[in-house]
Amino acid sequence: MIESTLARARAGDGEAFRELTEPYRRELQTHCYRMLGSVQDAEDTVQETLLAAWRGLGGFQGRASVRAWLYRIATNRCLNALRDTARRPRPQQPPAGPPPDVPEPTRRLEPLWFEPYPDTLLEDLPDTAPGPDARYESRESLALAFVAGLQRLPPRQRAVLVLRDVLGFRTAEVADLLDSSGVSVNSALQRARAALDGQLPARDRDRAPLPRSPRERELVGRFVDAMENSDVDGLVALLADDAWLTMPPEPLEYQGREAIARFYETLAWWGGKALRLVPARANGQPAFGSYLRDPTSPIAHAYGLVVLSLEGDRISAITRFGDNGLFPRFGLPRTLRDQACSGSSRSVLHHGGH
Repeated sequence: MIESTLARARAGDGEAFRELTEPYRRELQTHCYRMLGSVQDAEDTVQETLLAAWRGLGGFQGRASVRAWLYRIATNRCLNALRDTARRPRPQQPPAGPPPDVPEPTRRLEPLWFEPYPDTLLEDLPDTAPGPDARYESRESLALAFVAGLQRLPPRQRAVLVLRDVLGFRTAEVADLLDSSGVSVNSALQRARAALDGQLPARDRDRAPLPRSPRERELVGRFVDAMENSDVDGLVALLADDAWLTMPPEPLEYQGREAIARFYETLAWWGGKALRLVPARANGQPAFGSYLRDPTSPIAHAYGLVVLSLEGDRISAITRFGDNGLFPRFGLPRTLRDQACSGSSRSVLHHGGH
């Protein structure tokens, strides 16, 4: 069957080519997202991958599967894109970042650029079992902390770790995909694992509640109440002892209940019940479009996208993305009528958000 479809595609049959490649489009997009940290760049890279595959179909000998062949093209396109980005810094849209008088952070890191991934793009992702060498579950490998950790790895280490530990390709297969040796792959993998393990939370901690479960809704609903009512005690009660607040690409990071509480209490809008949260989902985690009420009109304006990482019955991380250009990807408007957003978060949240 595959041979027949492949022969038709090589003869110029575009429909046959789509039959060969379409089953892998969504998983290739999540692969490129893990590599690049950008939804738009991932989409563009998948398009380039499919175009290169169409043009190079005559050279495909069938020694590897179509899936492995597509991953070879996509991974190398991602590596080229990362090299180009390193040579040519990415232009940044000024985010709605923290004011200049925020408290001293727990730590300052190098700015890290990456975006959240809308859950709507995961809905038709094929449920393919990873290879036997995979170390991470699908949900775990798309979590925001994991993606952020990947972005701090050198590109080649990033590629090796994703191919081996997320997708489960064998060492020899990864070496073939990257035109490398098994020794080089194992060396890069060892360094990548050590670096990533130092950044991620311990894997034996309490598991996060299942997405959209009553346990998740209850915890997230309490977060909405605390934030919209500027209730610092309510917020602190929800946080894990070692919770983090981060705002990529801002280099400021705050850890612990006291540090996070101090940060929020310095914000000009805190205490005025000016914030509104509208639910979404990102990276398999609860997320919100946040809006600030305009004091001069019945409008609330976009104020960044917030993603929560949950651990047991606590919030282990709050990640805020200040680029309001992300809102359309999550089905969120740039502005809300104040009457429409007032009291709406709970009702939307009850039905599971976007």
